[in-house]
Amino acid sequence: MIHPINVILHKRDGLELSDAEIQGFVDAIVQRTPEKMLVTDAQIASFLMAVFQRGLNARELATLTRAMRYSGEVFSRVGEGFRVDKHSTGGVGDKTSLLIAPIVAAAGLIDPMISGRSLGHTGGTLDKLETIPGFSTQFSVAEFSRILGECGFAMAGQTPTLVPADRILYGLRDHTGTVESPFLITASIMSKKLAEDLDGLVLDVKVGSGAFMPSYEASQYLAKLMVETGEASGTKTVAVLTSMDEPLGRFAGNWVEVWECIDVMQGRRHPMSRDMIELSLVLSGWMIYLGGKAGSPEEGFAVADSLLASGAAYAAWLKMVTAQGGDVSVFEDPAAFHKPTASRVLRAAADGYFVGIDCREAGWAVQRLGAGRVVPGGPVSAHAGIEMHVKLGDALVAGQELITLFAEDEGLLEEPFGMLAGVVRISPERPLVGALVREVVRV
Repeated sequence: MIHPINVILHKRDGLELSDAEIQGFVDAIVQRTPEKMLVTDAQIASFLMAVFQRGLNARELATLTRAMRYSGEVFSRVGEGFRVDKHSTGGVGDKTSLLIAPIVAAAGLIDPMISGRSLGHTGGTLDKLETIPGFSTQFSVAEFSRILGECGFAMAGQTPTLVPADRILYGLRDHTGTVESPFLITASIMSKKLAEDLDGLVLDVKVGSGAFMPSYEASQYLAKLMVETGEASGTKTVAVLTSMDEPLGRFAGNWVEVWECIDVMQGRRHPMSRDMIELSLVLSGWMIYLGGKAGSPEEGFAVADSLLASGAAYAAWLKMVTAQGGDVSVFEDPAAFHKPTASRVLRAAADGYFVGIDCREAGWAVQRLGAGRVVPGGPVSAHAGIEMHVKLGDALVAGQELITLFAEDEGLLEEPFGMLAGVVRISPERPLVGALVREVVRV
């Protein structure tokens, strides 16, 4: 019999865990009931911290990922199409999934997109989708598969029966200081993605001030871990390292990010959305290439751009939203649906150039406006968030609008305003702005 405390002690002391210990601990997590607590939340938190501090070797990581992947139901095949998905390690204003999934479905691929909620300083795709009136993100595996067969993609959360071990661990990582562990990130992401029975997977690994990883080298290491884990499972896997030195696109929040993507799908490409659009097309291009619908990632980019511009992606989006119970009438005027009750504008203190912002701190500011969670399972505001009016390298004049803050409670504006004011940097010299895509990792 595996005793949870022994597993914790072994990893705490730097010992290598056996397959049986890892499997037994995961089994205890998912098999516990209120009447029979095989492992407590405190013990799970201790295990997470031990892994954070001591790490896992390749065998331990593979075993943990496999145990989590098969801790509940897994998807069975629907149709004969190439199954491909995308995952981001999290960013501020990172709403690319809302564009990518309908693009690749319009290209003839199948995208079973299982998404998450806000975690730390980053937003969650499910929280954004649930601002659409009536939209449901919770389905059984059978219901999800039905929508997938009808629409070519579906966007939903984990069910209690799909990778339940990760659902429990994911909820505790945010509140135990263990979010940034490359081993826990890899096991979390890859267990969910491999449970989708994918043929291909594209990973967007963030680098910069808004990334979970503390350095470029740490992001490279995470990318390598995930690519190796995916390829070992028989899934074509690519990781794209991308910049997160400023909020991506025009908005960061929940409904405002949906609004931004609707504008793009309806043919309105706001200048502040240019980096978000480019990244969405790069990632879609790789997915289309892996799925055999293009001869190269560059050709895949062009195919994705064409599907977006033609309205084919928007048609796929409307079909999916309708299938998942959403009210598509709000897309007729998405700006009018944005109804914050309070706002405040941060302005440039001097002439010069916008040379930097601590993107992680900006993410926490968005969270404290109400767009993120204070406690696990807590509510989020549909209309809280920020609008960026400038991008890195832009010339500024004193008094110019930099960031507009939105909230549904006037009292929530003051602290985030101060946070953002403290991390915006203006200089008389124009900065060198790095490329959006830094590196592609493959095996």
